[in-house]
Amino acid sequence: MLYDPPAGIPAGATVGPNIASILARARAAVPPPRIVHVRNSGDAGEPDETGTRGWELVNAPLPGEYVVDKRKNNAFAGTELGKIIPPTAEIIMVGMQSDFCIRATCSAALSRGNEVLLVRGAHATYDRVEYHNHGLITSAAEVEKEIEGELEEAGVIMLEMKDLPGMFTDR
Repeated sequence: MLYDPPAGIPAGATVGPNIASILARARAAVPPPRIVHVRNSGDAGEPDETGTRGWELVNAPLPGEYVVDKRKNNAFAGTELGKIIPPTAEIIMVGMQSDFCIRATCSAALSRGNEVLLVRGAHATYDRVEYHNHGLITSAAEVEKEIEGELEEAGVIMLEMKDLPGMFTDR
């Protein structure tokens, strides 16, 4: 999804480096937080088909980091993620796609009792075609803001990239 559009998301040039910066800061924290990489495992012929280039993680996991392969939007559904992350843990969320996996996983985490923090500028999606509205397009940036508002109303705490220096301290 971090390819140039049209295959990639419009914000890929910003979101990719932001996620890499957050990951680097998390890895440098003392003690480091539990780092979990979630990988979508698509069906045969899909861009994220298991074992293909589109399935591979952009940021390679280091020893001691977890990788969870998921087949549904909610990364807790049908995976070991609930065993890796206790319901009392705080989760800092980044990734793709704001209106699918991010929304579903944040909502599931809140339902479990997790405190969830979502980083603006470190999640993104594609433009949305409004089929019910004559095919008009809602920009990816508008969709991302919509999801942020929805999740914030549900209890997700919004962080900014400017919060990065203190993101992993006192946690």
